[in-house]
Amino acid sequence: MKGKVHAGILDAIGDTPLFEFERIFSDAPFRVLAKMESFNPGGSIKDRTALNMLLHKIRNGELDPARSVVVESSSGNLGVGLAQICRYFGLRFVCVVDGRTTARNIAVLRALQCEVEIVEQPDAVTGEYLPARLARVRELLTTIPDAYWPNQYGNLRNPGAHQQTMREIAQALDEKVDYLFCAVGTFGTLRGCAEYVREQGLGTTIVGVDAVGSVIFGGPPAPRLIPGHGASVRPELLDTALVDAVVHITDLESVAACRRIVAKEAVLAGGSSGAVLAALDKMSDSIEPGSNCVLIFPDGGDRYLDTVYSDAWVTANFGEVTHLWK
Repeated sequence: MKGKVHAGILDAIGDTPLFEFERIFSDAPFRVLAKMESFNPGGSIKDRTALNMLLHKIRNGELDPARSVVVESSSGNLGVGLAQICRYFGLRFVCVVDGRTTARNIAVLRALQCEVEIVEQPDAVTGEYLPARLARVRELLTTIPDAYWPNQYGNLRNPGAHQQTMREIAQALDEKVDYLFCAVGTFGTLRGCAEYVREQGLGTTIVGVDAVGSVIFGGPPAPRLIPGHGASVRPELLDTALVDAVVHITDLESVAACRRIVAKEAVLAGGSSGAVLAALDKMSDSIEPGSNCVLIFPDGGDRYLDTVYSDAWVTANFGEVTHLWK
């Protein structure tokens, strides 16, 4: 069988593979499957979000390469997705990141000719970076002519992109998706998947995976080391009625799970992917035998080589913890 010929890089976004993990939960009475979003051309699930937020405005002429400037706040992956699309169409893009954004993500942004603004100081009131990033975005919107803010935090086209993500999962499993584990940040992926589940009557249990120290579900704020899931500001897209269960995961639990995934499945997973696996581990005793448990892996581990997969970084932040995965 011949493979599909894609009409350019944007046509390759989506339709990512679903892997069954047979080793990491080898004794479990349920199936564990991972939706591998690192197979998107920009390396993460945020490619879907970026495309859905920009393409309609490009096609109807609202975004014009001759004058328009896209401005967005990102911890990394959405910025890469937007940068790829903006480069493809010749749009100027300014991405506001912060000091926790990995060096590798910043390098990718700059390679795609994105203008990177790094917010070095957190918000004076909350001590968090996200409010400071958003404040800088608003400043840029007032100073850059024809600037457009996609606003991933409140744009309904963010969750709209992930109805397709869930459709792909459901079709691959003949609609037998018993549990879906999804990391939360903007709430876009979880909301889109959950809305598809409700509309199709699938009966899937939706598990939101949040970071300890995130305020999304009302927990107390605390410093977090791993970007990509959790938030210091409750997102506009939040709808707690769409979540059946919430599991909070520490940075160390994410790191240990990432290392276990490599050891058992030879998959280099990102920090949020480790978090969703750790959440499944915490809930494993309550999962019915024969269930299909799907984990959305938002990105790969290549952008976490200096953190999650660096022995020196792990030791500096957590001490000697290799017993957790060896």
